[in-house]
Amino acid sequence: MDYKAEASFQERVEPKSLAAFFATIIDKRKRRGVRYQLAPLLTLIMLAKLCGADKPVEITDWVSERRERFCQDLGLSWKRMPHHSTYRRVLASGLKIEELEKQARAFIASLGVKEDEMKEVEGKNDEVEVVCEKVKGVEIEQVKIDDVRAIDGKTLRGTIPSGETQGAHLLSIYQANHCATLAQCAVANKENEISAAPRLIEQVDVRGKTVTGDAMLAQKTLSRQIVEAGGDYLWTIKDNHPTLRAEIEMHFTAPRLLAFAETSDFRAHKTFDKGHGRIEERTLTASADLNDYLDWPYLGQVFEIKRETIICKTGQIRSETVYGITSHSVEKAGAKTLLEINRAHWGIENGSHYRRDVTFGEDRCRMKSKTGAQALAVFNNLAIRLICHAGWANTAQARRHYDANIGKALRLILGAPS
Repeated sequence: MDYKAEASFQERVEPKSLAAFFATIIDKRKRRGVRYQLAPLLTLIMLAKLCGADKPVEITDWVSERRERFCQDLGLSWKRMPHHSTYRRVLASGLKIEELEKQARAFIASLGVKEDEMKEVEGKNDEVEVVCEKVKGVEIEQVKIDDVRAIDGKTLRGTIPSGETQGAHLLSIYQANHCATLAQCAVANKENEISAAPRLIEQVDVRGKTVTGDAMLAQKTLSRQIVEAGGDYLWTIKDNHPTLRAEIEMHFTAPRLLAFAETSDFRAHKTFDKGHGRIEERTLTASADLNDYLDWPYLGQVFEIKRETIICKTGQIRSETVYGITSHSVEKAGAKTLLEINRAHWGIENGSHYRRDVTFGEDRCRMKSKTGAQALAVFNNLAIRLICHAGWANTAQARRHYDANIGKALRLILGAPS
């Protein structure tokens, strides 16, 4: 190993930079025969990701074409840049994936949120008209959408062997509006997201946050864990809890015959969205009347969401009704806030999963090693967060910009975050 080159690289790295976090990761490779130091290798992978290279072969070609510049900028004495098999081997077995995940979490947490940071993801609707209906009582809105933590799973399709259906599956927790995957963990072959979710929650601070998830994650144990850790939950309820769903549905159906009688506690909020060739009306109705009746830990309210979508071109109308539960009390989150939290949950699809699949080609990247694929997913998460933190709303445009201005990309990785 070239210790002189490693020291030269460290001199160019500022404290608290992403490269400094990389430098703390332990190299699992045997020292004998190691030609490329781990921290510069990880830095080059990150740099290539920021500038538009996705697969190991693409990373290799992109880095090799710029060997002289990187040797000068990073203080390297490498005679040639690494082969794509070196990148694959290092990501698969050259480091502990848990340590890479830990350092990624620590770096993302250190970034915080800038006041001028772009908070909207691609695909925002053109117009939003809001109508609020209050049936009874006064709503005191205190929950911030920035405090929503969305949990969702994603299969890395590039790891599915030919003729099989199962590949690496990752469960992530995402900060709404800030493109930040705060933590992720692998779901083992003999478990599902239900058993993996408690491990994920243990990795992040949920105090004062609202954790959201789909119907699969609506579990009593997880709900109790979140509230006792200082957070709140909001789940949708479907047929995986048939009795609970039926009781909530009956609660919201019967009172309509009485037009929200004075003896009932109902609050409603309605929004109209126009965009992407459709008009969508959403109405959330919430109630705390079932708190003492339903057997669910720390229940604060139940709610119903009615969605009606009109396709402008054809006039086709689609309707959907979903039900849910939350630990938020009426005083802390009224119908308007609950609807905003529910909508913020889907930011993980647009802000993370869509970008990773479409912009970073994650599903198209073939990897035999599930660990290596998970490591590349960590780099995708870091790239998305860095780009968002730098003020970009369009990730693809940002990558083209950094490919043409490599010095700026280097500063994002080697320099301390601003």
